Amino acid sequence: MISQEESSVKRSLVRTKVTGVALASVLLLGGCAAGTHPGAAAVVGKTEITVGDIDDTSRAVATALGQSLTTTQILGELVNSALVEQITAQRSITITEAEIVPAMKAVLNDDAVYDKFVQDPDSNTFLRGVATAAIGTIKLGGGTGIKDPNVQAAQTAGNAIVKDASKNITVDIAPRFGKWTDGAINGTASGSLSEESAQAKAKREAAEQAQQQQNPQPQG
Repeated sequence: MISQEESSVKRSLVRTKVTGVALASVLLLGGCAAGTHPGAAAVVGKTEITVGDIDDTSRAVATALGQSLTTTQILGELVNSALVEQITAQRSITITEAEIVPAMKAVLNDDAVYDKFVQDPDSNTFLRGVATAAIGTIKLGGGTGIKDPNVQAAQTAGNAIVKDASKNITVDIAPRFGKWTDGAINGTASGSLSEESAQAKAKREAAEQAQQQQNPQPQG
């Protein structure tokens, strides 16, 4: 039976629903974009998020959900996760494996979809990042984790702390994806996550060709 605290956590974590499946979105504030490294979709402090990361994550998440999310949603979550990771590290806040798994399940609130997410390394990494960022934000706000009885107040306080701390962390977004403004990617990146970049397409076609060479079709 779901406790009142757990139910409150799910309501506070859930932001975007796709066919009944929810993904958490902890809104963070970062610095202004100034430019990215070649091949990078975003750079958050010392963390680089590549276009390949987005391609791999988008396909895996779309498969697990059964529906695509937008590039902005995926990249926004990756940027958010990187920000909270750096801020919690600066403040020596630890998050254990025992805390992460329950948070991952609470984010999705669907055991069948959770099983699909964890089966793929890319979607599993993405979900872990979202869940870890949620826990980190709550702890920054003085909470103990997702089961804290005052989780909503802790998350609100944590968001305020992240907003202030992240002023010293530069967030650079590649122009094709938009611009980091007031804690979100503001741009015209409207491509579906199921759409491949030229880099991802070349990588996939090369892999398919190699597989065909290893397993040639029998001649009829």
